[in-house]
Amino acid sequence: MSADDGTADDGIGDDGTEAGGTPAAGGQDPRATDPTHAPAPDVAPTPEAASAPDAASAPDTPLPSAPGLAALSLPFRVVGALALAAVLVLTGLHLSFLFLHVAPANTVSKRQAKAVNAWIYPEFEQNWKLFAPNPIQQNTTVQARATGLHADGTSFLTGWYDLSARDGAALHGEPLPSHTRQNVLRRAWDLYASSHDNDGRPLGTRGELSAAYLTRLATQRLERAGAGGPGAELTRIRVRARFTPVPPPPWSGEKLAGRPAYRTLDWSEAHR
Repeated sequence: MSADDGTADDGIGDDGTEAGGTPAAGGQDPRATDPTHAPAPDVAPTPEAASAPDAASAPDTPLPSAPGLAALSLPFRVVGALALAAVLVLTGLHLSFLFLHVAPANTVSKRQAKAVNAWIYPEFEQNWKLFAPNPIQQNTTVQARATGLHADGTSFLTGWYDLSARDGAALHGEPLPSHTRQNVLRRAWDLYASSHDNDGRPLGTRGELSAAYLTRLATQRLERAGAGGPGAELTRIRVRARFTPVPPPPWSGEKLAGRPAYRTLDWSEAHR
């Protein structure tokens, strides 16, 4: 018994445990029911659980697709193959016609001349030949004259204008001369000569178009040159070509082939 309160000291503390930390008989350990004091279970993470975040964050990798035409559906592949075959056939046909056009005259080119000319002219015309053809042995210049009315109503007749010489003078001194302007008159005359017979009759529709084209070029050149004076109106045009032999080199021993020759066309209505 204690001397102070007269009660027996049974060794039980305020927290219900006996001395030494042993729970008192009939009492419960408060920490056993307190969830805040419960120890965390010792559970080792499984490999599947550790790798789960990585698997969730990794995007799905698409399967590689077949390249080129193999990626298309069958109908599109068929259309693509047909288009490619058509391009190859057309390219081969064009190269064949072009070769026959620039090659020296032979049995095939003579037999197929109509088909070759229909394909080549005028868009794909070539001004060269294979196997070192003979060089040009004459210079061709295009000249023109006109009739018309002055501004006061009186008629006039001009002299011959050398249109080729005027084009050459306009290009003289140009650092980058126009290839088209250098050759437009000569090519127009060559087109006319190849599409007309010796009497000036057109050989089909191409001959009529070439005559109209040559007349329109001559009309434009004469108007630009001021033929007839200010305010004059050109009504009729006449064109001629002048052929001048090219002098041979001194070492060739050849002789100069005479004087210049002319081919004069009939009068035609002015075209603008």
